[in-house]
Amino acid sequence: MDAAKPLLSYRKFWAHRFGTAPYLPMSRAEMDQLGWDACDVILVTGDAYVDHPSFGMAIVGRLLEAQGFRVGIIAQPDWQSAEAFKALGRPTLYFGVTGGNMDSMVNRYTADKRLRHNDSYTPGGEGGKRPDRAVIVYSQRCREAFKDVPIVLGGIESSLRRIAHYDYWSDKVRRSILVDAKADILLYGNAERAVVEVTHRLAKGDQPADLDDVRGVALLKPAVPEGWVEAHADDIAADDEGAKRQNGQIVIRLPAFEQVERDPETYARASRVLHRESNPGNARALVQKHGDRELWVTPPPIPLSTPEMDGVYDLPYARAPHPSYGEAKIPAWDMIRFSVTIMRGCFGGCSFCSITEHEGRIIQNRSEESVLQEIERIRDKTEGFTGIISDIGGPTANMYRIACKDPKIESACRRPSCVYPGICPNLNTSHDSLIQLYQKARSLPGIKKVMVASGVRYDLAVESPAYIKELVTHHVGGYLKIAPEHTEAGPLSKMMKPGIGTYDRFKQLFDAAAKKAGKEYFLIPYFIAAHPGTTDEDMMNLALWLKKNKYRADQVQTFLPSPMALATAMYHSGKNPLKPVRRGASEEVDTVKGLRQRRLHKAFLRYHDAENWPLLREALKKMGRADLIGPGKHQLIPTWQPVGTGLKGGEGKRIGAKHKPQRFLTKGIVESLPPKA
Repeated sequence: MDAAKPLLSYRKFWAHRFGTAPYLPMSRAEMDQLGWDACDVILVTGDAYVDHPSFGMAIVGRLLEAQGFRVGIIAQPDWQSAEAFKALGRPTLYFGVTGGNMDSMVNRYTADKRLRHNDSYTPGGEGGKRPDRAVIVYSQRCREAFKDVPIVLGGIESSLRRIAHYDYWSDKVRRSILVDAKADILLYGNAERAVVEVTHRLAKGDQPADLDDVRGVALLKPAVPEGWVEAHADDIAADDEGAKRQNGQIVIRLPAFEQVERDPETYARASRVLHRESNPGNARALVQKHGDRELWVTPPPIPLSTPEMDGVYDLPYARAPHPSYGEAKIPAWDMIRFSVTIMRGCFGGCSFCSITEHEGRIIQNRSEESVLQEIERIRDKTEGFTGIISDIGGPTANMYRIACKDPKIESACRRPSCVYPGICPNLNTSHDSLIQLYQKARSLPGIKKVMVASGVRYDLAVESPAYIKELVTHHVGGYLKIAPEHTEAGPLSKMMKPGIGTYDRFKQLFDAAAKKAGKEYFLIPYFIAAHPGTTDEDMMNLALWLKKNKYRADQVQTFLPSPMALATAMYHSGKNPLKPVRRGASEEVDTVKGLRQRRLHKAFLRYHDAENWPLLREALKKMGRADLIGPGKHQLIPTWQPVGTGLKGGEGKRIGAKHKPQRFLTKGIVESLPPKA
């Protein structure tokens, strides 16, 4: 893997003389107080501005401030005209545009494409404060405000749309967001390295088109530069060693937008290649034609070292929402203000998840010292702190300092997951560093409890019974959420998740540790309905498992095809990109697309809800499983229907004297928020 220039080693821009702002300015009055005549960079975001390292605009803004640049924030602007985008004047370098911590379409719509009425990243939780496809709309308004100012895209919405991608909400393949936004350059992933280098080079007079040597960017070119040898995705998808036989600098040619737009199998092939070119140690540049232009995507950035991660999280954040919001509550801030991020990335590779695609599969860790210092800052400076750290983790709870045993093997590997179909023998699964961090964190003066609320990767945890004991004894309160996602082999193989037997093993260790500690704790398992590869019978079997184990989910998670995910390629194409995609020989995947079938799969997860019983009865009869309809413990749903529930007109309505809803042991299965920035 190439060496990277240390993140904080650049010569500071001349404006560093202005010092550190208490908050990055959101108005001209604040700029005047700081003595600024202009901003060098203006960040436009779909989120409220919270100056905390769990919010992307705060990390980018404070990092650029540390490099000497003057950074302003335009948060949740009125997008109906360009006026709000002129509020801070013309930036001397560029507009940085992001949809926010969440993709704007995921933020605004449910998996059933229903409009959400709340937004956790908005004061008061109010919905409707950002537009659909926020990155595109904001970019258009920036261009209207100052047409000659460069536009740099970043954040998860842009990152997951960097190439031609299937869009669930319009049910079609869309062009790279860079094309639709008419922006100059796109930075993907967490992008600290790219944003620092790009900003310094633009400050020196480089043009966005000159930045094709920066890792982690996408830009448009008129043609492939001289000196590059093209290897076609058709060859790579069928023969993953094919490109190694080429000479010179290699760029992988993905099928053109026009090809993947009309041919779903070609789309699946392109998706497979993209994901196999995701390791910073061996990834090659990608090129994809959009009309008469070439979309050029450079290899992923080199992961941040521990000192660099510390530097990012130790920046002078105010650790609070901007004062202009007054007393308004911002739900996302309330959720994370007493939590600490200790690592980034995920090597799980779950096909439906965007963490690996955005943050990478190589774990980037903070040092113990940095984490403990942040806990002390929370204790000493965060209003309302009661001594409880609400979460210590990251995209997962227990991948801290876990990595490949051999850096050379890691750099050469193209596996999409280090833990599927089994844990790689080259993976060091020791949890010792994490256990030690937990112990030191809870021993700090003034700290009553340190909770673990991030998702525990239970197939890793079973490799360390000592970790499970530590977790249960000291860091769980009442219940622990984990995600087996399903019980059946078919959908699990398409999700790249372990079999339910691994969950059973974890539960045994969890229950034993709880009993020894004298605690009464419960596991709350998450499951997904309507994932590619799932049949009606699979959902029926999952429902039977839920009933047998006395789980009643309050809310359920239905598969949402997010841009660029491998499971989304399955959903769109009906092919399996986890295996070679060859014309006429690709593995077929059952997909659940019709609204009625998606509702049925969701209903199986809520088998206990009388509103679902008519739909389930009808389905069970069609499946030849009417034996599951009745009053027995082995049966799924009763033959009768309570008054006022189910379909109009009812069927056999009656109120059963024994029909009393049981208290849920869970707080429900909910759609999870994206990872912290």
